[in-house]
Amino acid sequence: MAQFPFISNFQYDFVLQLVACDTEDDMDKVAAAAAHHSLNRRVRPQPGKTLRVRPQGSAQPFDRHMTVTQAGIKPMTCLEIYYE
Repeated sequence: MAQFPFISNFQYDFVLQLVACDTEDDMDKVAAAAAHHSLNRRVRPQPGKTLRVRPQGSAQPFDRHMTVTQAGIKPMTCLEIYYE
């Protein structure tokens, strides 16, 4: 387990954030780490919707139970976090 930096491009947020997670965090935890910096600050929560994570520019999200290590994400990768 190690700290892992990524860039968060959170849906409806106009600020890109440098966020830290752990290499063994699953995508739900990655989304939660990003949400901490955007929700109720510049983005309104959307109760009942699920946050998903995908590489910037990709149409396919990562599986929610996949870890950062399993996904092969490199440090400082820009990840899109969005509501499904």
